[in-house]
Amino acid sequence: MNKKTVVILFAAVMAALAQGPGQHGGRGPGRMGGFGPPPGGPEARFLGAEAGMPGRIVKNAPYSADIVTESVQTLPDGNHIKQSSTVKVYRDSDGRTRREQSASVGGLSSNSNMPSLVFIHDPVAGVSMALNAKDKTGSRSTFTPGRGPGGPGGRGPQARNGQQSSQADLRPRRNPAADSNLKTESLGTRSFDGVMAEGRRTTMTIPAGRMGNELPIQIVTETWYSSELQATLYQKRTDPRNGETVTHFSNISRAEPARTLFEAPSDFKVTVSSRRGGPAAAQGQIQ
Repeated sequence: MNKKTVVILFAAVMAALAQGPGQHGGRGPGRMGGFGPPPGGPEARFLGAEAGMPGRIVKNAPYSADIVTESVQTLPDGNHIKQSSTVKVYRDSDGRTRREQSASVGGLSSNSNMPSLVFIHDPVAGVSMALNAKDKTGSRSTFTPGRGPGGPGGRGPQARNGQQSSQADLRPRRNPAADSNLKTESLGTRSFDGVMAEGRRTTMTIPAGRMGNELPIQIVTETWYSSELQATLYQKRTDPRNGETVTHFSNISRAEPARTLFEAPSDFKVTVSSRRGGPAAAQGQIQ
């Protein structure tokens, strides 16, 4: 089988995902979403991972949490396809981030035969690492701190002094006032493990005939954003064409993560990558 490359982006986050869950349906974890199937197919074999630099840097808002993504697709015959994945994330007060997830080659569900991957981004030292916990190897690249797009999972402007200018993650890219097919409504506030978040529901309507559809199609996205963590803590996207995907934070802790979490263990063999920090969080090869 020919070698191909699969790019593994860590949102997230909390993309959307967004640094929070972001937009879903085969999205990268950079937005806290799930992985879609890579180009190698279900029999692909993971070869390695390469470090890179994620997005927006967020300071003075430490936490650790599990980010769970669950999707349900209903087939025409009534059958259901259910998939899920969990990513463990950490962020310290200096904006260092760590993401842990088992690799997947067939969708959201993890594969026990695939390696457990760890991605570390240290904007203080200007170092990004991708570690393979299964065989204790890794790749390390460097970048110039303060340059490039901002922090983990984000794609917007870099936060200054740990502050974000607005809740841009919750804003649809279109202007609702100028688009009759886009409706946005406030859902008030809600607590997630003691962390308050502001909710918003966006409904996008695809008019009948726009894409060959006989009836209008409505895509509904419910998002809960925390200004405290500068992250999207919950997102539910319902699209009749693809099903329903929910990504949410759980087991949130505001304690400062241990400094050692953002360093490679001493018994790991970490090589220096020829790629300097770029827009991708990590790159893996499959064949």
